[in-house]
Amino acid sequence: MKQPGRFLTAEWNNLLMLNYVVDPALLEPFVPAGTELDSFRGKTYASLIGFEFNNTRVLRVAVPFHRSFEEVNLRFYVRRGDRRGVVFIRELVPRYAVAFIARTVFGENYLSVSMSHTIESNGDAIEAEYAWGAGSNRCSMRMETEGVDFLPADGSLGQFITEHYWGYAAQQDGGCLEYEVQHPRWSIRKGKTAEFRGNTVRYYGEEFAEVLAQPPESAFLVAGSPVTVFRGTKIR
Repeated sequence: MKQPGRFLTAEWNNLLMLNYVVDPALLEPFVPAGTELDSFRGKTYASLIGFEFNNTRVLRVAVPFHRSFEEVNLRFYVRRGDRRGVVFIRELVPRYAVAFIARTVFGENYLSVSMSHTIESNGDAIEAEYAWGAGSNRCSMRMETEGVDFLPADGSLGQFITEHYWGYAAQQDGGCLEYEVQHPRWSIRKGKTAEFRGNTVRYYGEEFAEVLAQPPESAFLVAGSPVTVFRGTKIR
């Protein structure tokens, strides 16, 4: 079968990943048709991820004022056969046009909101923070790393979180769109401290408020790499 053409190319940099163990029953209503929940050693995970989009091109075109921006997404993990993928509960970006295109082309749950980030080195440690919203709606996620970058071992949680190369999006007609995301294997740094603060209900609903109110089970920082996102294919 011919691979769908490229939709987007970019560099994803400084990915801050907070990982939470969740009850599978919380995620089941969001599982797209044709997929099933993926798990790691009997645990089901959701991740809150902040990162930088850089050098972004859509259909090979660099759109003025839309080449570099932040994104924060809440995602969980599914399988379709031997394909391991992610499903997004909510994706936040500071560019309205980006949110509109993603909603229109992929049916993803994007929202446009003001955002900022800081990445600072403190000796061997790196301090990273992503923030979004304002006033009573402001949220932030932050972490401080320990140790150096390393390639996660096969069968590790780090590999499970970072090596899902497919995206799945439930469609309004009850179907499912599948799209491929290509990038090299990522090295990670472990988090020494990590936290999320803010108005959980405003962006993620009451269902996930209890999850995000707890400390993450693990946290990683990924330097990132170039990525390619391909056009989606309807599978259901």
